[in-house]
Amino acid sequence: MPDRGRERDLVLAPNEFAFISDETKGNINVYVGPHKTSLANTDQPVVFDPASKRFVHKTLQEATCTISIAPEGWYLVLKNPAKDGSHPRTGALNNLPELKIGRKVNIPGPISFALWPGQMVKVVQGHRLRSNQYLLVRVYDEEGARENWSKAVIKKKAAEGEGEESESEADGLHDDEMPDLTMGALFVIRGTDVAFYIPPTGLEIVRDGAGRYVREAVTLERLEYCILLDEDGNKRYIRGPDVVFPRPTETFITKNGSRKFRAIELNEINGLYLKVIAPYTEDGVDYKVGDELFITGKTHKIYFPRPEHAIIKYGAQEKQNAVAIPAGEARYVLHRLTGQIALQRGPSIFLPDPRTQVIVRRVLDPKLCKLLFPGNKEALDYNLQLAQTAGGKPGSDYVADREVQEQDRRSRKSKRSSSAPSPAPAPRQGFAGDGFSRNQTFTGPRTIVLDTRYEGAVAIDVWTGYAVLVVDKSGGRKVVSGPHTHLLEYDETLQLLEMSKGCPKSDENLLRTVYLRVLNNKISDRIDAETRDLVQVSVRLKYRVNFEGEDPSKWFEVENYVKFLCDHIRSLVRNAVKKLGIQAFYSDATSILREVILGKQGDSGKRPGRVFSENNMRVYDVEVLDVNIGDDSIAELLVEAQHAAVQQTLALSSEQRKLEFTERSESIAQQIAAVQSTTRRAAMGEREKEVEQQKSLDLAQIDARAEARQRSQAAELAQQEAIDTIHRADLSRKRSAQEHELEFNQRELELQLQRVRAEVQAVVDKAGAVSPELIAALQAFGDRALAEKMAESMAPLAILGGESVADVLARLLQGTPLARLLKAPGGDDSEE
Repeated sequence: MPDRGRERDLVLAPNEFAFISDETKGNINVYVGPHKTSLANTDQPVVFDPASKRFVHKTLQEATCTISIAPEGWYLVLKNPAKDGSHPRTGALNNLPELKIGRKVNIPGPISFALWPGQMVKVVQGHRLRSNQYLLVRVYDEEGARENWSKAVIKKKAAEGEGEESESEADGLHDDEMPDLTMGALFVIRGTDVAFYIPPTGLEIVRDGAGRYVREAVTLERLEYCILLDEDGNKRYIRGPDVVFPRPTETFITKNGSRKFRAIELNEINGLYLKVIAPYTEDGVDYKVGDELFITGKTHKIYFPRPEHAIIKYGAQEKQNAVAIPAGEARYVLHRLTGQIALQRGPSIFLPDPRTQVIVRRVLDPKLCKLLFPGNKEALDYNLQLAQTAGGKPGSDYVADREVQEQDRRSRKSKRSSSAPSPAPAPRQGFAGDGFSRNQTFTGPRTIVLDTRYEGAVAIDVWTGYAVLVVDKSGGRKVVSGPHTHLLEYDETLQLLEMSKGCPKSDENLLRTVYLRVLNNKISDRIDAETRDLVQVSVRLKYRVNFEGEDPSKWFEVENYVKFLCDHIRSLVRNAVKKLGIQAFYSDATSILREVILGKQGDSGKRPGRVFSENNMRVYDVEVLDVNIGDDSIAELLVEAQHAAVQQTLALSSEQRKLEFTERSESIAQQIAAVQSTTRRAAMGEREKEVEQQKSLDLAQIDARAEARQRSQAAELAQQEAIDTIHRADLSRKRSAQEHELEFNQRELELQLQRVRAEVQAVVDKAGAVSPELIAALQAFGDRALAEKMAESMAPLAILGGESVADVLARLLQGTPLARLLKAPGGDDSEE
């Protein structure tokens, strides 16, 4: 078993202390190391619990605590300090002094001490501030704050003396001025003024919502702003570039987690709808509460919000954007004050003023929609959707354009939310400075797609050959003829027409439409009539109708013009048929009917047609499609009689053709003979003319050759005379040249003779100067030199032959003048 005595020994190392409770007296003593003591059985180790403010029994190991240490740049927040300001002594037993319960003091480091029982301490690092950070300071002890105001540790920025500690106050307060230190007062310590701060006793640093002492200010760049909301409800708007520090009672307004916002960029095709919520004056204009403003890029390219303005939004849309109205289209614009709906026509970029103008879409009744756009199911479905959007509201015959857009936006949003969410993008790494990003592929210019089929005013496309009657609620009437696209005003609609269908036409089968075919209209009908001999006939006709006249509004005077036309012509046809027998009518039915309906042909061969003055309708042609006889037996008789008449007619026609063929054949043969005779005579006359012409041609050729020969001889004679003249002139020139050359040669010869004479005389003079002795000496000297040269050359040959040089030379030069040179002066041969 462990030694129980050793467990009661309290051994404290330096920087350690422990609370020991004497259970007999209730006192709690403080032991501070280094220290060793043995505890009695009545001594119990305890620890003070700050949460419950009670002493809790612990083991010796658990009760051993570390003293509180605040290094340089830190400070201690001590609760319940001693009245005398003392701390437990090191290495001794300390009895509990009287404490200031409920008090709190700030003690800057460096410092370390043990705690008295009941004290609580927190070690806090000194608050270092950058230029865009700040502290929020609160007064918790008014008296202590006044006494210790000058003991705050403040290190100001370099501009005010870097590295120096100052006891002056922060936030622009002067040394000789103490602020209002009322309990609970708040102050802001700005990082632009103070680099380091430790609060004195009586002041504490208020943490933010995240538990941080140092708060971040808002750094605004250009085109950025922030909003500060004060406790009194007033807002402060600050524009960049700036570092914004809030006042103690202000907080930043955030949106989507951001405390700063971009200024709103405007151009000429968008704007902001504003409400004045506080009176102000700008540029000499007074604005009152409740005034509404609409500013666009024409006056404000960049808009910064101000406290007197509130943006009026429709849904989530802040900007009021213009709409593109292409050519040939329009938009309905409702004036909010008068209720009048006007038509804004394109092409234009239309920016409505939301104070007075609202773009609306017209809701068409399903019946009217079917009349205006027959067979267009898409247009019918769209109008039903508009009617559902506008249903149950006053004036439900139109709906605001922004309501439709908001509904489309909600439907698209619901579709996106139903799809699987895309993964969040990973945080980007790398260079974080300013830079430029350029796409590696070609990016086309920005484009927009205009699909305004159902967004604008109701457009009626009137095709070629058609017309419509436009009527408004004030009684105005206007006819629009195609090809044309007409934009309906809001109070305009089209006149309804009813036309009989089927064959024959009747009032029971009607077609309702708003489009009137005014050119090349075709109307089919069947007429049942009776002839004079009581035979029933049925005629199928097709009328070609045009609407004419200078007043187009009369075209729509008759509601059912088809029935009106058919009834009138039926009466005319029945009257004409009643006057004729069946054979007379059946044999020439088409001509009879055309004459009855269109009138008789005039001098030009054209029929005038049938004109209806009631609506300026004119039947300009009629096609007889079929004529049927009601009694089949009569029809067969008429057919047989017609067949017999046709046969007789064919026989007569055949004989007549034979006669005509014979007469024509003989006449052609006669004409051929006459033509052939005429051709032969013409050919003989032409040959005579050719002979005469050939004779004249030959004579002309003979005369031409004789004349040419004479001209050639005359030309040759003239040429010979010219040649003689030239030859004589040439001979004269040659003679003159030879004479000149002879004279020149004569003079040159004389000069040469004179030069030769002079040279001869010079030689004679030189020869006279040379004596015979000199000549002999020169010759002997030359012979001797030659002999010496020959002896040198012949020495090798003499040695080879075994003879002397003199013998060899004597033999070689024998009989020559040089032989005498080889003889000695005494007459004996000797070698030299």
